[in-house]
Amino acid sequence: MTEPAERPDAVPAPATDPWKGFRGVMAGTLVLEAIVVLLALPVVGAVGGGVTWASGTYLVVLAVIMFLGAGLQRRSWAMPFNLGLQVFVLLGTFIHLSIGIIGIVFAVVWGFILVLRADVRGRIEKGLLPSQRTQRSS
Repeated sequence: MTEPAERPDAVPAPATDPWKGFRGVMAGTLVLEAIVVLLALPVVGAVGGGVTWASGTYLVVLAVIMFLGAGLQRRSWAMPFNLGLQVFVLLGTFIHLSIGIIGIVFAVVWGFILVLRADVRGRIEKGLLPSQRTQRSS
């Protein structure tokens, strides 16, 4: 049995994985966010009335989960996981206002990442990625 010929109007698959770089962006964002959360510890300690065992544990565990989550970006559930972490950062407002501000800033960043993801998906479907362009002879 012969394979059906490709339709001339079919969109070619990308030659390289466009999601590989995107996963790197998500992993890098999580690492940066974890660093910022850890850098908030001295702020909470100096301005927020001191770091308690509960607030310190919450922030350190959250940062560790972010560091570990950066390595899990290849999973299909990575984006919901990342957005779920944002909820926990926003809940950090109850520890100190500065944690809530960090949560708002990174929620905007993750919102932009969602916009980028939709753009990449749309470009793949339309065949507009550079690796999808075929050389046409004149």
